[in-house]
Amino acid sequence: MAEIAPFGIRPEISPRPWGFRDLRPWYDLVAEGDPIGEVWLTGDDCRVSTGPYAGKRLAALFAEEHEALLGASAPSPDSPLLIKTIFAREKLSVQVHPDDRMAQKYGDPRGKTECWYALAAEPGAKVALGVKHGTTVAQIEQEIHDGTLEASLNAVPVAAGDMIFVDAGTIHAIWPGSILMETQQNCDLTYRMFDYGRPRELHIAKSIEATKLTTRAGKVAPQVLADRTVLIDVEYFRVERIPVEGRRSGESLRGDRQPGLAYLFAAAGSARLLGPGFEPLELPSRGVVAVPAASPEFVLEDTSKPGEKLDMIRITPNWPK
Repeated sequence: MAEIAPFGIRPEISPRPWGFRDLRPWYDLVAEGDPIGEVWLTGDDCRVSTGPYAGKRLAALFAEEHEALLGASAPSPDSPLLIKTIFAREKLSVQVHPDDRMAQKYGDPRGKTECWYALAAEPGAKVALGVKHGTTVAQIEQEIHDGTLEASLNAVPVAAGDMIFVDAGTIHAIWPGSILMETQQNCDLTYRMFDYGRPRELHIAKSIEATKLTTRAGKVAPQVLADRTVLIDVEYFRVERIPVEGRRSGESLRGDRQPGLAYLFAAAGSARLLGPGFEPLELPSRGVVAVPAASPEFVLEDTSKPGEKLDMIRITPNWPK
């Protein structure tokens, strides 16, 4: 298997009516048109920004080099994860995502299980996650019609550093007050139940079909290990915080995991990857680099400015058993 060096990815900006016009200081981005709600870091249309594949869409690169990127044991050649940052100035729609079985029933390759890591949160920040005990499907349908669905949602407080799991079938909504890094199956299927009067399509029938009244959604307690903190480790993805004191080898970042695709996200601070056969690769704050399964060995060094500290997040796919 030919080696592929780690590479940078150019983010893709996603306008949303509930977003912000100015994302500074998180990103040096000011909207010229519609507000910006999401910054997609590993979307299919994101472009490689460094190395021999610079300019190529991620989807095309996975199609051509899936074994080198994912490893020989990957069950699918597709890009497995979509990572993005979410900036909510207003409430998002109340929505639900299908699981794999329902998505495939309607001709899509996969459903959407996701998790949210809170990069920042204002006092009193909350998200809506699941429905209150005793809520029925008939009640949900009536409340959608009446515009009162929010009354049946569980409000979950959010603080910086929280990890929240949102498995497929969970009714949910992101509310203002927090900035979230979302890791999800590489799928953009969203069934909107209620959208606060915005003139966007609702998907009431499919959202009801997708809904599970009881799910595993909720805050996930971190698992502190000797060399890292595992924020979540479930089907589809694993997310870890890894301390970097000055510099750290790529092998130590992997730990006891087998070689496979990894994304490195700088939640704060910045870093640089150094290794044989590729130019020094910069990882800016809130940026992502991809480390392929067939990556040469490298060293990661902290390049954060004085007064900043590198907060390194490592995200890897898990293959459902």
